[in-house]
Amino acid sequence: MTLLTMQKIALPAADGTQDRPAVADAPAGPGLLHLIPEQASPPNGAGPATAPVVTGLMHQLFDPVDRARIHGRWRDLIAREEFRHAPGLTSAERTELSYRRLRLVNDTVVCAEQLARDPRQLASLHEWTAASDGALCALASIHYNLFLGSLYDHDEREGLSPYTSMQRTGTFLCSELEHGNDAPALQTTAEFDRATGGFVLNTPGPGAQKFMPNTSSTGGPKSAVVAARLLIDGEDHGVFLFLAQLSNEAGALPGIRVRRLPDRIGNPVDHCLTSFDHVRLPREALLEADHGRLNEQGVLTSSMGNRRKRFLQSIARVTTGKLCMSAASVGASRAALSIAVRYAHHRHISGPKSGERVPLTAHRSHYGRLLKSLATAYAMTFLHRSVTDRWAAHTSENRVETERLVAIAKAWITWQGRTIMIECRERCGAQGLFPLNGLADLQLDAEGSVTAEGDNLPLWIKAAAEMVFGHPAQRLNARPASPQDQDLTDLVFLRDLLAEVEALWQTRARTALRQGRRGDPLGRWNAASSSGLEMVSAHARLQAADAFIAAAGRSAEPAARTLLHDLCRLFLLQEISHHTGDLLAAGHLSSAHIQTWPSAIDTLTHALAEHLSPLVEAFDLPQEYLAAIPIANSSYAMRVSDFLETSPN
Repeated sequence: MTLLTMQKIALPAADGTQDRPAVADAPAGPGLLHLIPEQASPPNGAGPATAPVVTGLMHQLFDPVDRARIHGRWRDLIAREEFRHAPGLTSAERTELSYRRLRLVNDTVVCAEQLARDPRQLASLHEWTAASDGALCALASIHYNLFLGSLYDHDEREGLSPYTSMQRTGTFLCSELEHGNDAPALQTTAEFDRATGGFVLNTPGPGAQKFMPNTSSTGGPKSAVVAARLLIDGEDHGVFLFLAQLSNEAGALPGIRVRRLPDRIGNPVDHCLTSFDHVRLPREALLEADHGRLNEQGVLTSSMGNRRKRFLQSIARVTTGKLCMSAASVGASRAALSIAVRYAHHRHISGPKSGERVPLTAHRSHYGRLLKSLATAYAMTFLHRSVTDRWAAHTSENRVETERLVAIAKAWITWQGRTIMIECRERCGAQGLFPLNGLADLQLDAEGSVTAEGDNLPLWIKAAAEMVFGHPAQRLNARPASPQDQDLTDLVFLRDLLAEVEALWQTRARTALRQGRRGDPLGRWNAASSSGLEMVSAHARLQAADAFIAAAGRSAEPAARTLLHDLCRLFLLQEISHHTGDLLAAGHLSSAHIQTWPSAIDTLTHALAEHLSPLVEAFDLPQEYLAAIPIANSSYAMRVSDFLETSPN
């Protein structure tokens, strides 16, 4: 069965209304009814024609066996009234609201340690909360991953109940005003005091102030994991983590200075500059593990002789943080597309005939862009699932390679997510500019994901340097003797073209590096870096394609499998289109391929247009969430009007 022969499926509004009738008139079957809250009306036409394909898609997007444990609680959480858009709040009030929501998250957590140690559950928390409140997503990431996760990753300690009960909120102080991506060069010190057996935490200068942690009094008393240089008898042993109490109900503790930074873009968080003036810490403040322990004689023992390796081991939680930022971008992208696609069905404009009104989905210039974004969003989701599984199962032998893949995926996913959110906002016109309609804040919050847990460009630069002399991308099939015999409908052929693109840019990077002037390492790398970045970009897309193809192959529902197959083909055709010249020159494509490439994309886009509905329905956003967003409903004009009648402004 091809997409051209599959039945049309109408997109239901979140309020239960429908703009276009479904082809099938069969009564609603069991299908999706178990996934729809009792207070929400089941989608019109959600019977035999609709339920199997949507359920089949959902089984690939979300774990069909363990979905309730991994995703259910967070999905249910954002369906609650407390997570609806709150108009008329000041920046400070919005931040306070996010902290109150963080406590609601904590009320939902069964075991904080289990959550912190499970990258799938932790990522899912970000995936769903990012769609509702980007500030909450950031606060949860800091408290559960960077703070609690760091404590659990080191030697066992007692007395964590104030943090797991959220009597005290945890934060993470690593980056400094003058040290971000070069965190190993940070200057904050923790000097071992032999007289007391404790440490003296100090900020030596303005550039060493901890930059933008959430350390204000908002949200109640705070504690922090602080990255600082361990000094013993004047010798620098590298950067370790220290547990420090920052504040109580009355404010910052003695010796700790906290100054709130101006508001940043997106949902507001209480970002601050934080410094320490010879603050005394107890002996147990040092977070110890095999990479570094201080014995009774005040001598550091370590399984790692390299200070940089010790530092990276200390802040290993940043890798899980990359998965969390990727998850936030995945969830926010799916939310943006769900809103934009619904609006495209509900919004009618003048048609070509006098008095005719047609939906935005009648125009390929509109739905084609949404389909491109949908193909990418599915690829992002499948890549994220694959990388998260690999990280959850990594061993010491493949840790470095897996960490690199996590970093590559984080950069690609968050960059793609930002592009998708901009596209969705534009497709909703002026309506998308208002936070009430659920898109404006998503777009702004996307900038934070691009930067958090490592700026994307430095992550890819590091990966390129490691991969330039690594193994080239592997084809699935042997290179064909005659490319003109290959069909643009063949997923493996298209996938292998992407592998050739990665190999091509790897060869160029190697050549540039070898031809560089000896004695000038920076100059040689500058000559190779552009090609190296293209290599990493192709590698990211190849990993996404492999995850997409695997998901399509796993689908047991025929219509869903066909839909995933064709959506994956659209993704590959789009991603390869920028490289067709190189592929033609290298003999991997024929001139006939180049001539038919645009029409292949156009034909596929036309076929997929009728399936926008199940593609976004499978994202499974709660009906309560969508019902609260005016433009996600057919009655959006009335909803906006009613909102203004009841708005505090």
